[in-house]
Amino acid sequence: MKVLVCFLLALVIIAQARSNRKYTSRYDNIDLDDVLANRRLLVSYIKCLLDLGKCSSEGKELKSHINDALEDNCAQCTDVQKSGFRRVIGHLINHEKDYWGKLTAKYDPERKYVLKYERDLREISA
Repeated sequence: MKVLVCFLLALVIIAQARSNRKYTSRYDNIDLDDVLANRRLLVSYIKCLLDLGKCSSEGKELKSHINDALEDNCAQCTDVQKSGFRRVIGHLINHEKDYWGKLTAKYDPERKYVLKYERDLREISA
C-alpha cells in the first residue's frame, strides 16, 4: 500500500512539474517591431511555419510549439511570449489576411481556436 501511495504521489509531482514548464525564453529579446515592419523577414518566418521555406533557429522553436500554444492559449509561454503571441496574431489578422488564412488552414483546420483569436484580436494592430 505504501508503494502505491508513493507511486501516485510521484505521478502527481511529475504532472505538476510538467504543467508549470515554460517555453525557453532564449528568443524573448527578438524585436517584434522589426519583424512586423520588415515584410521580407515576416514572410520568411511565415513560410517556415507553412513548410514553404527554410527555418531559422527561432522559426524552428516557434514551429515546435505553435500547436500547444494555440490549444492552451499560450499557457506555457513566458509573459513576453504571451504579449508577442497576441501582437503577431493581431497583426496577421489585420494586415496579412492571406497568410493568416493559410496558417489557420494548416494549424487549425477545424477552426477550433481561430474564431476566438479573430474575435479578440481583430482590432489589435501591431
